[in-house]
Amino acid sequence: MQTIDKYHFGRVFAAACIGMLLFGVVMLTLGSTLPDIMRKYALDDVKAGTLASLLPTGILIGSLIFGPIVDRFSYQYLLVCSSLLVALSMYGIATASGLFMLQLSFLMIGFGGGVINGGTNALVADISRARAKAGSANLSLLGVFFGIGALTVPSIMGLLAQSLTYEQILSFVALGMVLPIIYFLIINYPLPKQTQSISIRKSMRLFKDRSLLILTFMLFFQSAFEGIFNNWTTTFLQRVRLFSEADALAALSVYVIGLTVTRMLLAGLLRVGREKLILFGSMASLFTGALLMMFFGLHLVVYTGAALLGIGTAAIFPVLLSFVSEMYQELRGTAFSVVIFIAVSGNILMNFIMGYLADQFGISTYPMVLLTCIVMIFLIYCYREFGNRTLKLER
Repeated sequence: MQTIDKYHFGRVFAAACIGMLLFGVVMLTLGSTLPDIMRKYALDDVKAGTLASLLPTGILIGSLIFGPIVDRFSYQYLLVCSSLLVALSMYGIATASGLFMLQLSFLMIGFGGGVINGGTNALVADISRARAKAGSANLSLLGVFFGIGALTVPSIMGLLAQSLTYEQILSFVALGMVLPIIYFLIINYPLPKQTQSISIRKSMRLFKDRSLLILTFMLFFQSAFEGIFNNWTTTFLQRVRLFSEADALAALSVYVIGLTVTRMLLAGLLRVGREKLILFGSMASLFTGALLMMFFGLHLVVYTGAALLGIGTAAIFPVLLSFVSEMYQELRGTAFSVVIFIAVSGNILMNFIMGYLADQFGISTYPMVLLTCIVMIFLIYCYREFGNRTLKLER
């Protein structure tokens, strides 16, 4: 049986980064092939929307269950099994003989992706616990690898699409996941936090913990913001700002670049800087970016706004997850499950609300919804910093 001293920090951190990179590759690959899937199976917009909704549903379920697994059994089984499930599901999408298998594969790949996303974040928080100020910095660096996958996949898909079908591309991606799975199998990991079965009652108490819920609902609105930006920006820019499709997609690329580059910088800055100051700076960047998107239509100004939104987004998840990690060291995985489950719920719920508002009042409501999410993040954080302190003084 391995001991806590037998795992190698660099190898385990590399495993987490590879897992996050796979998550980014998987999410972007599926989005890039959806138009081909619609043509092959003659799906209308309603059926395509239903199919696409299975992906976040799977992510939501995976986000809920990964925590108790890593707290009880550590990370090896989780990374190997979830990566294998993703690979099999990708192959299932490539070879599906009918709509049912296609739907099941989408659900399962979302489930596996949700487990990988949550598990890699918990793993990095776990191995960073003994290093001063390393938690948020390492989580920020981990997030870079999702951005690398997100930036790389569209260009690769564009090149391969000229010579390969989407079925072949997905099959090759699935086959390529064998090497990471082998790597996950051969390295050692930190021991599980709980040597006995985890009390369900103890886990459920986390849903009532006010300190955890404050952080959770900040991430609820942050995840909602990210989902709305990713899903509705191109529509808003094309319909309201009259951008071409290419120019609208460029705004998304600018956002991802701003997010990725800032997380690379934060990996060093968070080791020496003040996390709270960085959070306030992030929220100021979000405010400014949203206002530029709301009131200006010039390409350069919109791209500047998108970059500021990416910069502002970069620190929030890593810093808040590091707070959660410090607060719940013995149930770190389970606490991460609660946080990420509610955060993903915010993404799904706010996208539904955005769809309703766009249908009833027009896509011009998009910037106001973005700004509302940012205001809620700011107000909840102010309550955490100042409201709780006031209550404690009064007591």
